[in-house]
Amino acid sequence: MYVERASRLPGAVVWSRTIEASTAGPVHPVLPDGCMDLLWNEGRLLVAGPDTHAYVPGTAPTHWIGIRFFPGTAPTFLGVPAHELRDRRVDLADLWPAAGVRQLSTRIDTAPDPVTALEEAALERAADTPPPDPLLRHLVAALDTGRPVAATADELGIGTRQLHRRSLAAFGYGPKTLARVLRLQRALALARAGVPFAQTAARSGYADQAHLARDVKEFAGMPLGELLGRSD
Repeated sequence: MYVERASRLPGAVVWSRTIEASTAGPVHPVLPDGCMDLLWNEGRLLVAGPDTHAYVPGTAPTHWIGIRFFPGTAPTFLGVPAHELRDRRVDLADLWPAAGVRQLSTRIDTAPDPVTALEEAALERAADTPPPDPLLRHLVAALDTGRPVAATADELGIGTRQLHRRSLAAFGYGPKTLARVLRLQRALALARAGVPFAQTAARSGYADQAHLARDVKEFAGMPLGELLGRSD
């Protein structure tokens, strides 16, 4: 069972996922979305870096909780450039002092509600770190409307090379890859709502349905119909 809600951290989402021994059914891959997550699982704190391809979670009985940060905001919180964590799941103790991570883990383990405890700890950490660069939110908003990277750089008043460097640190990859990831998520939202694939492609910014199919296969490792359990 998976549930999520808006976090008190701006733009973030708090979520939990419980896998029971009796649970049956297909394992749904986690697809690239431009985000990074702070995770807790059975007493262990981890960070999920930005993905460039589908991540398939395990099926063993367990309980996960997490905070999914708005694209570009986690590196400031963590104190680590996003590109160092690209396509990785790492222990938080590899990024922060181990003693502090142990204390935080104990605090969450013993809390009546681990989800709330993780969120409160994140809020305390965020209060002691500089806010994310507001340019990053403008960049995400522009690319999510389908604006070209070069035009977006001009609008933001920075060169394309500088934009690329800042994108690597904030998102883990360049702005062109970020634009493709955001376009994929727009397409998935439409397709999951039942929009025919051809219309999904046109409305989300693809040249045609074949272009959409190629992108989905590259990012997800399977055709769109298989991913969603439907066909057009």
